[in-house]
Amino acid sequence: MRARYRQAGLDEKDLAADPVDQFEQWFAQAAASGLHEPNAMVLATADAEGRPSTRTVLLKRFDRRGFVFFTNYGSRKGRELAANPRASLLFPWHAVARQVIVSGTVERTGRAETAAYFRTRPHGSQLGAWASEQSSTVASRAQLDQLYAELAERYPEGEDVPAPPQWGGFRVVPESVEFWQGRENRLHDRLRYVREGERWAVERLCP
Repeated sequence: MRARYRQAGLDEKDLAADPVDQFEQWFAQAAASGLHEPNAMVLATADAEGRPSTRTVLLKRFDRRGFVFFTNYGSRKGRELAANPRASLLFPWHAVARQVIVSGTVERTGRAETAAYFRTRPHGSQLGAWASEQSSTVASRAQLDQLYAELAERYPEGEDVPAPPQWGGFRVVPESVEFWQGRENRLHDRLRYVREGERWAVERLCP
């Protein structure tokens, strides 16, 4: 299986000075193209021994401070980030022949930021965050459904659901951001921003 890329190139002179501004442009273009869930990203973490793991999570906000997602802190990714607070994010926008890779350190969001986001979640998703001890074993689907049903009775639709204490946000603070544009003959464009103190340098990588 082999795809041929015929997209326009990516040139240094066309880049924004800041990678977050460049990401904002590409993200808007990915969304406008009709791409399904352009905020879906592959999150790579590693435990204290360096054993890696990956999963898909959803980007919920981004700005110059970093890229934010939310999860259960007791999940595998939460435990790994507590032991080794570094991560990589991959946005696989295959339909538009683009990828973005963000690498950097990770910090928790504050509880106020977590609570503010939690209030925007659908009621069912709020209950799900309480019902699921993410990444832990569960005896059966029936047990999980029972836990959810008990929570739905305790917090009916319209009732305020507090954010679980073990649930919150992580912010990936970028140290490098790579923009990948597919080109013909596998001679893809790869431009990577690298933080140098208070400024960003841009380097071109061989495909």
